[in-house]
Amino acid sequence: MILGGIVLLVLAGIAWVRLAPHDTARWHQPVRFNQNTDFSGGAVRVAEAGPDALARADRYMRELDRTVVLAGSVQEGRVTYVTRSKVFGFPDYTTIEVRDEQIRAWARLRFGASDLGVNRDRLEKIPVFSET
Repeated sequence: MILGGIVLLVLAGIAWVRLAPHDTARWHQPVRFNQNTDFSGGAVRVAEAGPDALARADRYMRELDRTVVLAGSVQEGRVTYVTRSKVFGFPDYTTIEVRDEQIRAWARLRFGASDLGVNRDRLEKIPVFSET
């Protein structure tokens, strides 16, 4: 009976991670960092913005597996994406914007305390950041 309860709790937790609604107002925020920063739950990357930097970053993000646009657009100057982990479907949020002649990307986790560097790695593969 105890084992059944534990299994039920684990399944409920997995369901919550996969089905919890996204709070667009919480996650689609301006990138408030202006320099490269790494932290346990995410990372920020900043580079000079060329004329098509956001469009190039957007194309890259839209081609990633398990990634969808949460809010924004290239025309608005800011886009937020949700990328889910392969096994459990943990959502990570990535906001990319152009401001003050810089392209800024902020990738962070929603659940947990550490992302094991996956957000940093994702940002560093975006062409506008991997070229710097």
